[in-house]
Amino acid sequence: MNIMLLGAPGSGKGTQAEKLVGRLGYTQVSTGDLMRKQIADQTALGAECGKYMNEGKLVPDQIVNAIVKDYLETNHEKLIFDGFPRTLEQALELEKMLAEVNSKMDKVIYIDVAQDVILKRISGRIICPVCKVSYHVETRKPLVEGICDNDGATLIRRPDDAPEKVAVRLAAYEADTKPLIDFYSNKPGFIHIEEASELDGETVYQMIEKELVK
Repeated sequence: MNIMLLGAPGSGKGTQAEKLVGRLGYTQVSTGDLMRKQIADQTALGAECGKYMNEGKLVPDQIVNAIVKDYLETNHEKLIFDGFPRTLEQALELEKMLAEVNSKMDKVIYIDVAQDVILKRISGRIICPVCKVSYHVETRKPLVEGICDNDGATLIRRPDDAPEKVAVRLAAYEADTKPLIDFYSNKPGFIHIEEASELDGETVYQMIEKELVK
């Protein structure tokens, strides 16, 4: 079974992906990690990626899609897609890529959180640069202030988590990614978790797990 997590930045997708990986053995698909591996392996696709990344530019969709397609040729079951696809065009391409390897997207989970809640969540978020686990200065504090519980690394605040940067990201989400909700809501396997900001992460996870066994 393959899963997609949809929702605005800060809606809790990363937390749920972490739980699904740890408890149910899913693999999270990260286009960033896939691109870095292509670069490290010195592939032709990696060389193309490197050109854009070294100049601080976004990697074009056709290259990102090609890298995902390459990965899916040998890994296409029990995957979590979070952050890809970002646009309707990418979603349509992903459907084709999965079909080519006799696979499909089984469940699309939309975690619905109000924007004012998201702004508060993200502005207080701090992350571990090593294991990528997220904490929050108010609601999910590490045992030792500023230090990751898992590996002792110093926690950091991502530059794009500043309130003014978050507003830009939310605007981009509304323009590009939210149309995916309309696209997938008309397909079997669409799960809408409403008012998720009123629920704790464990409750949301239990709701997701229950839907996965249906």
